[in-house]
Formats: sequence, C-alpha cells, structure tokens
Amino acid sequence: MKHTLQFILFLSLAFTLVAAEAEAKWWKGNLHTHSHWSDGDDYPEQIAKWYKTNGYHFLTLTDHNTLQKGERWIDVMKSKGGPPAFVKYSTDWGEDWVQTRTREGRQEVRLRTLEEFRKKLETPGRFLLMQGEEVTDRWKTAPVHMNATNLRELIKPQGGNSVYEVMQRNMNALAAQRKATGQPMFLHLNHPNFGWGVTAEDLMKVKGEQFFEVYNGHPSVRNIGDKTHASTERMWDIINTRRLGELNMNILYGLATDDSHNYHGMAANRSNSGRGWVMVRALNLEPTALIKAMESGDFYSSTGVTLKELKQTKKEIAISIATEKGVSYTTKFIGTRKGYDPKSEPYTLPSGAKLRVTHRYSDDIGQVLATIKGTKATYRLKGNELFVRAQIISSKAQKNAITPNATEMAWTQPVAP
Repeated sequence: MKHTLQFILFLSLAFTLVAAEAEAKWWKGNLHTHSHWSDGDDYPEQIAKWYKTNGYHFLTLTDHNTLQKGERWIDVMKSKGGPPAFVKYSTDWGEDWVQTRTREGRQEVRLRTLEEFRKKLETPGRFLLMQGEEVTDRWKTAPVHMNATNLRELIKPQGGNSVYEVMQRNMNALAAQRKATGQPMFLHLNHPNFGWGVTAEDLMKVKGEQFFEVYNGHPSVRNIGDKTHASTERMWDIINTRRLGELNMNILYGLATDDSHNYHGMAANRSNSGRGWVMVRALNLEPTALIKAMESGDFYSSTGVTLKELKQTKKEIAISIATEKGVSYTTKFIGTRKGYDPKSEPYTLPSGAKLRVTHRYSDDIGQVLATIKGTKATYRLKGNELFVRAQIISSKAQKNAITPNATEMAWTQPVAP
C-alpha cells in the first residue's frame, strides 16, 4: 500500500511538471531592427545583446534588402556608428572576436554573420534570434517596405504597377518560399504612413497579408496621421471592416515595433530601441511556436503597458493589467457593427483631382463600443459586431516617445464573433 501511494504521488508530480512545461508563456520580441548591415549605427551583436539584456526574448534583425550572411567589411570612419561605436564594440567583444584589416590606409572591420553571433547570444528558453529582412520596395515615389520574419533566403524587391501590386508580389514571393522550404515565416507591412506610401484601400486587398505595424517607433513614420491622412489605427479599423464585411478576407493583426536604427544617444528625433514590441503567448521560444501563435492572433502589442491576463474568444475579451503604483488605466473596446454605412469619399484637390490617400468613411467604422476604467476590463460580444479589439491607455508617460505627451499603450488583436 505504501509503495502504491508513493507511485501515485510520483505520477501526480510528473503530470504536474509536464502540464507546467506545456503551459503557454508570454514572450517579448521586436520584429523590426537595423544594424551596420544596412543603415543602423551599431554592430548586430551589440544590438542583439542590448535586447537580450533588456528583457526581450526574441529579435529579428531586418536590414534593408540584405541578410546578415556572407563576407562583408565596412570602413570604420565611414560607418554610421563611426569610431565611437567601433571602440565600444572592440572593448565589449575583444580582439579575438573583432576582425580588422587596413586597406589603402583605412581601417575596416568585418561584420559578423547571424550564424556566427547567434552562437554567442542565443540561450534556449531565454533568447532567440530569427533571420529577417526589410524588403524595401516602392511604386513611383511611394515607399513600400515589408518585413520578412524567419525567412530562409533573401527576397528581392518584386516591384509592380501599383502600391497594391508591389505588396502582393512581395507577399507571393514569401508564400512561395514558405511553401518550397516548409519553414514557417511571414511578411508584414511596415509603417504605412511613412512617405504617405500605403493607403487602407491598398492594403486591404493584399491576399495572404495578416500583419501590419499599427505602431512604429521611428520618428518619421506619422503613426497618428494628419487632417488628410488617416492614422494607422483608423486604417486598421477600415481595413478589417471592409475585409470582414465586404471582401470575405482574413482579419489583419496589428504589430508594435521600434524600427531601431540609432543606438548611441536617446532622443525623440532618433530611431531608438525599446519604443514598441509584441508579447506573444506560445508554448515555447522557437520560431514555429511563435509564428503559429501570432497567426492565430494570440499576442498583443505594446509601448509600455503589460497585461497580466488576456482571454479572447468569439464571445468575450477579458483583460487584467499588470499595475504600477500611481498609474491609472482606461480600456476602450473598439469595433464595427454589422449594418455599418459602407460609403466612402476620396479626398480631392480644389481642381477636383483625387488625392492618393485613405478615403473618408462613416463613423460607424471603428466605434468605441465600451470604455472601462481600472485594471480589469471585460467585453462580451453580442454577435452583431464584425470585430472587436481593445486599446489600453495608461496615464504613464511613454519613455523617449516620438509624439509629444504620448502615454504608454497596448493593443489586443481583433476578434470576430
């Protein structure tokens, strides 16, 4: 009898440990980062070390139209980080790691590849690096930038005869690589208001696109729009309304990224690290699990607010916020109800010429369905909504914000009943 009880206790303990291991966890990551491989001002391993040290669990380095592979040397004096970045890099990593040479009297340093520096930085269950690229394309004067996460090979900009076609062709190129390799990967649209490049009408039609940046921490991307151009949040609601209500397409999810380029000196007019990130709920810290969770919408985006609990079903969204002393919170549940007014009007010049900007739509789209103050908020879907998402606003000032008076925020992903 004694041995039987011991065996039962052993099985119970083993089951508890297995269940604990199988429980999904929250992983913090950034999906938009630049280094000396393109137009960033620091060495990739220095950048990755910063994210690891500052509580991130995963990072995708997304240099413009390049991967961190192959042999590449840069001129120390001409590099964006210059001698100060090189001195710090050499001090931190040592002469056994930093490779230099002199050519025509100028000092050059070899950029380490992802495969080299990931061996120094990755830690199972703690920190992961995924290969990425910012596919940097355009149509006429409109910039069209899309980030590929966990891709196997470089995607060359595909071009096209419209902004929509440029996006669709690049999306198709990634889909073809994913199918050919069997490797999970995805492409997301970056900063649609950068250079006023992408409208809601452009993006809503792109088949296979599940993600875009609702928040980007670069000071030149115009997240909040202006009198003529819709904000990225307004675009998000327009796109999901028309996708679900008219186009019979998938929900578009919203990412927060920092789009970091500048790692020496913090300022509102510099593209610094730490302004925006995603929190992904996955079973483990590996690419397949993270991408599977993101593609199912099991993540939220943040510029500072942390959620203690998040439950999202077709019937209910329930949020519990990790509080800070002296900070208050307001949660707005935003969505569009069925039967909305679908009419839209283009912006025009006095001459009657149409501007290539997101159209004006009815206030039926992206309504505030409920507002709740406090650290807990629940919205029960009534079934007459096309989608509902939550926007959480704190009273705490966002650190190193690009917008005056910005406070920390978070965004959950849209849910359709």
